[in-house]
Amino acid sequence: MKLHILSILTLASSCLTIQLPQPHPLSDEFINSINSAQSTWTAGRNFAENIPLSYIKKLMGVLPDHQNYMPPVLIHSLEGVQLPTDFDARQQWPNCPTIQEIRDQGSCGSCWAFGAVEAMSDRICIHSNGKVHFHVSSDDLVSCCWTCGMGCNGGFPGAAWHYWVRKGLVSGGQYGTNQGCRPYEIPPCEHHVNGTRPPCNGDDGKTPKCTKQCESSYTIPYAKDKNFGAKAYSISSDVNQIQTEIQKNGPVEGAFTVYADFVNYKSGVYQHVEGEVLGGHAIRILGWGEQNGTPYWLVANSWNRDWGDHGTFKILRGKDHCGIESGVVAGIPK
Repeated sequence: MKLHILSILTLASSCLTIQLPQPHPLSDEFINSINSAQSTWTAGRNFAENIPLSYIKKLMGVLPDHQNYMPPVLIHSLEGVQLPTDFDARQQWPNCPTIQEIRDQGSCGSCWAFGAVEAMSDRICIHSNGKVHFHVSSDDLVSCCWTCGMGCNGGFPGAAWHYWVRKGLVSGGQYGTNQGCRPYEIPPCEHHVNGTRPPCNGDDGKTPKCTKQCESSYTIPYAKDKNFGAKAYSISSDVNQIQTEIQKNGPVEGAFTVYADFVNYKSGVYQHVEGEVLGGHAIRILGWGEQNGTPYWLVANSWNRDWGDHGTFKILRGKDHCGIESGVVAGIPK
């Protein structure tokens, strides 16, 4: 009997796994763990360790069922298309200054709107051969598009492009610029301990009101300031299709799953190593290339220039890593 009980206890203990507590996603311990586990990218401090995780998670504003709101897929003919090894929209269209821009969504889950208006602004310039410079308002999109989701509490990138075609969007620069009809109303916050911006606490990221009028210093009426898209569409997850779209028409909006390690990205080609899922995030894909034999997408984020590689990052290309190739949407301006 004693032997039987002993064997049961031995069997039970062999099935037990001890769950060690995970280090905090913003801790030095977690950053060091990432760097020791791989060599294609470098992690470092982008956010002060005392910034609440609730603030970080709120930045991920792509809602889980965003795939249901994707526009129809556009298929490019690849016959005769020459795709270079490296491509950077900032160099391809130097006369379009918005491509160089890194915006800041502040304490608001409006990445779905930022990725859209950034690419729309780029494309308005590109398709006018550098003659039209129109800074599409993130404020107008995040506050007025009821079909796009829940404003600062998340939305659908595909629906944003539909809205541009159906309702149009006015102009508007970044917070504090007084540029355009409706500049962004939510202030940028300070990721670091010492800085000039107010601290990031996530409390002030309420969706702005849908005010269908321009600020008083702007002379064009709201209805007349609107810019419209001619069509909105998705691109399949095929790498050559995405590359052809960017090369032909300009930067696109993409979405992917963010894990805790991504928040600490500094340089190199990001590949997920460890950490929990924080949410879905929308960004603007500018181009592609290879680094030390690893293919990547070149991407602009909307967390200010003090995040990552001056506001940009590279992520593994060709493996639909974290879904980066499965949520590409775009459109053509009127």
